[in-house]
Amino acid sequence: MHIEKAAYAFRMNGTPVSCVVFGHGHINYTLKVTTDAGAEYVLQKINKYVFRDPVRLMANASAITEYLRKRIDDPRLALHFIPTYQGKFYHRDECGEFWRAYDFVGGFCLDMPETDEDFYQSALAFGRFQQQLMDFPADSLYETIPNFHNTIDRFRQLKESVKTDSCKRLADVQQELSFALAQEELAGTLQRMRESGELPLRVTHNDTKLNNVLLDRATRKSLCVLDLDTVMPGLSAYDFGDSIRFGASTAPEDEPDVDKIGLDLHLFEVYTKGYLQAADLTEKEIEMLPMGAFVITLETGIRFLKDYLDGDLYFKIAYPEHNLVRARSQLKLAADMLTKMEDMHNIVQRIAKEQA
Repeated sequence: MHIEKAAYAFRMNGTPVSCVVFGHGHINYTLKVTTDAGAEYVLQKINKYVFRDPVRLMANASAITEYLRKRIDDPRLALHFIPTYQGKFYHRDECGEFWRAYDFVGGFCLDMPETDEDFYQSALAFGRFQQQLMDFPADSLYETIPNFHNTIDRFRQLKESVKTDSCKRLADVQQELSFALAQEELAGTLQRMRESGELPLRVTHNDTKLNNVLLDRATRKSLCVLDLDTVMPGLSAYDFGDSIRFGASTAPEDEPDVDKIGLDLHLFEVYTKGYLQAADLTEKEIEMLPMGAFVITLETGIRFLKDYLDGDLYFKIAYPEHNLVRARSQLKLAADMLTKMEDMHNIVQRIAKEQA
């Protein structure tokens, strides 16, 4: 049995005796390590091509987890990173690769909800994450991906790609581009409110998909939030919006038939109930949750659109038009959200009053 040398850098309970590939993530190289003491850990090599500053990434993640662990009763409710023998939460090997290790928690993840309760539990998990960190100084965190949800800047980048048209694909996207640019002013709403201080700065996860929530095998209740690589300062509407974009759509984000794509208001309500039950938000934050769903969906659409124009440099693709298909699906979903914005607001306000 080959044991990754990096495993010996961390203060594990016992000596590693087993080291096997674990999970099905597409970014980091993940292994499950078992020691002769029966302890189990997750060992990961951080993809430094995606995350250009692993030291700052781990500074954010370890600060968050250490803060959470002081405020929970069940250790399964937060990740626990293992320090190295030098007292750091990361190890840099002789090849310059960065590694981290954390306790393995028995549980399971889902790529898509199998029941409404699964989606509700993910909402509880991300709402609880928000609530537990409401007093954490968000501005002390590094922006590991600067301007990640600065939608105004995302439009600037899109326009640069349009002007360059480096792959001569502009003629293929005129309808999509016209719709996106028509929403530019509305799409900048959250960024302007962030800059003015009208919405409070929060610790945000920035990848609030169901598969980043660990569920208990026995009870199927949510335990902790996983994958803290994109934890940064942001707005609560970002995390809520990304969950709705991904989980309350009637079709996958790369569905080629846009007629199948729309917002499922029932699933929107299911998630909103869980999120507002767990999170502690201001009235203005609650008011802007539907806008968060629209903005993040539109923003994701123009990111796919830009990448298609640039020649598919950022997102992995399975076929040449993959990013264009993704862009069309997200822009269709954003358009449907606009038609249902009043319904979304009514649902949010009703649930907020019921839970007050």
